[in-house]
Amino acid sequence: MDKKILIVDDERSIADIIKFNLEKEGYFVETAYDGEEGVKRVYELLPDLVVLDIMMPKKDGFQVLKEIRKDLKVPVIMLTAKEEEVDKVLGLELGADDYITKPFSMRELVARIKANLRRVDFSNIESNGDVIVSEELSIDLNKYEVKKKGQVVELTLREFELLKFLASSAEQVFSREQLLEEVWGYEYYGDIRTVDVTVRRLREKIEDNGGEFKYIMTKRGVGYYFRRG
Repeated sequence: MDKKILIVDDERSIADIIKFNLEKEGYFVETAYDGEEGVKRVYELLPDLVVLDIMMPKKDGFQVLKEIRKDLKVPVIMLTAKEEEVDKVLGLELGADDYITKPFSMRELVARIKANLRRVDFSNIESNGDVIVSEELSIDLNKYEVKKKGQVVELTLREFELLKFLASSAEQVFSREQLLEEVWGYEYYGDIRTVDVTVRRLREKIEDNGGEFKYIMTKRGVGYYFRRG
């Protein structure tokens, strides 16, 4: 069955040309032209991936993302028309998996879509039941489930992939550039802030409030590593 992609962008010419190119790649594609319609179509279509513009009428992309993340873990690639760090960081903080700045090449957008879809192709996960346990944290690699003190921790797929990668190579330090390549799955053209934001979100969910970090550690001037419990 074709992967379903929803494009939410009020610039119809952009949405339509993205749709045309993705359909040539074999995807089933639908479009929405404002944020309100976008939220509605997400829940009707239940797409495998959403391409979401930020600047839209009725509801902007950030509002749409907030609503999506209440119930769904679908990968979201955000489109931003300006190279402003605050837009990118806010999108990642709200749970976006990726972003791309207009103008962009269709080749790059398609590559990012394919990379994000590979992350959620559960049919490629080995059903070996592996579970990584570190103190109060357990990471079920088969179920894509994380528990802290026995309680399920809700992570986005990107957050899980980052935690899984670090925990699978405990005590090994990875630079931000290495993490971008290994976890995001393609060259990210040097935007290492993406890693820092995702690590911060992950720490907020798995570390103890106000305490010292127990799981994801920082090697100053180098990068991050997962501490073996």
